[in-house]
Amino acid sequence: MLVLAIDTSTPDLITGIIDSDSGATLAERVVEDTRAHNEQLTPMVQEALAEAGVSFGDLNAVVVGCGPGPFTGLRVGMVSAAAFGDALGIPVHGVCSLDAIAAGIDWRRYSSALVATDARRREIYYATYRAGVRRSGPDVVAPGALVLEEDVDVVVIPQHLVEKLPAALVGVDTQRLRPTTAHLLACADLEETPGPLVPMYLRRPDAKEPRPRPTSAAIPEVRP
Repeated sequence: MLVLAIDTSTPDLITGIIDSDSGATLAERVVEDTRAHNEQLTPMVQEALAEAGVSFGDLNAVVVGCGPGPFTGLRVGMVSAAAFGDALGIPVHGVCSLDAIAAGIDWRRYSSALVATDARRREIYYATYRAGVRRSGPDVVAPGALVLEEDVDVVVIPQHLVEKLPAALVGVDTQRLRPTTAHLLACADLEETPGPLVPMYLRRPDAKEPRPRPTSAAIPEVRP
């Protein structure tokens, strides 16, 4: 089964083609630290298909990271995945992007982990894991205000956020991992019928309805 994997929950844009039967990643494209997910995603998918030697019509499923992530970038990946699935008549499976990152941890070496991504606005999205299974989260918080109920052996977080972690995590091993094509697939159950894609925004959008303004006394009230 050929699967298209997409993740736009972080500043990195990830797309790839993987054979779920053999587990072989046939092609993968990564653009680090981009704000142009919308412009780059479809061309990257086309490049990955070309490298894998297959076409859109050969795909059997789509797996997409559903966050948590910033509204605009996350929406690009999920809407594109839904559009591909609808156009091709194939299922689209949504997975937690933090779970996909955690799937890349060497669980033979570590037993517990904190996985965090940049939420911007001086905050992080995070979840904790034990033996690869999520124990808490996802949630959003300022990194310095992070309080964990259990100790962790490793922190997976972008390098520029390491120094912002609380004192309790000083000295804990740190790594930077991304939700790769293979790890996105590892979090999806292709045997199940997927439900609706639900984005994990975790906070309200910036746009808000304006507050109602009082009507001027000079304007006469008109009753029906």
